[in-house]
Amino acid sequence: MKILVIEDERRLSENIVFYLSKDNYLCEQVYTYDEAREKINLYRYDCILLDLNLPGGDGLQLLEEITRLKLDSGVIIISARGSLDDKIAGLTIGADDYLPKPFSLSELGIRMYALMRRKQFSNSNILTTNDIEINLLSKTVSYEGKPIPFTKSEYELLIFLIGNKNRLVSKNAIAEHLSGDMADMMDNHNFVYAHIKNIKLKLLQAGCDNHIKTIYGTGYQWTE
Repeated sequence: MKILVIEDERRLSENIVFYLSKDNYLCEQVYTYDEAREKINLYRYDCILLDLNLPGGDGLQLLEEITRLKLDSGVIIISARGSLDDKIAGLTIGADDYLPKPFSLSELGIRMYALMRRKQFSNSNILTTNDIEINLLSKTVSYEGKPIPFTKSEYELLIFLIGNKNRLVSKNAIAEHLSGDMADMMDNHNFVYAHIKNIKLKLLQAGCDNHIKTIYGTGYQWTE
């Protein structure tokens, strides 16, 4: 999952990224209002962690921008502004959750997992599609009870495709999802093709039909 951490306290931001990275989240960091505004206008994220007190502007204004752009990112406000009015304002504008500082990183992780489960996978820990079973807690994949050994990147791509089933997902969107804004600096997206090829092969070897449709020159689509 791709996460944007909007937090001006650099030590806290680094601690959040260190903790989430151990759970295979791809994290990007910004520290000011203007940096955050640029990111949300250029890139897409599964979840945004939003501090309200930012150099250069108010986090609630950023939340209004996210709502205006109709982004499907989950938003969790992380703020020392723990007043009821701020909480009501944030949730009313469009935040999914509000976590007052100080908080434990384990609680943040649980809330992020719960948010992603609600938004993408109907509030279930087990995702089943085409006889493929994915345990979102253990991050394991099996077909008809037989485990399939995916790498971290292959697993993230499989989840991304299934989460967007029956939609065309461009190569650029996949590259950005897997590598963040580093995708802009790549000469090509051959690694996307390699990951798709490996996923198809592993599913085929497990006895699963091919559900990844290639739209040549454009991208890929998970079909049922």
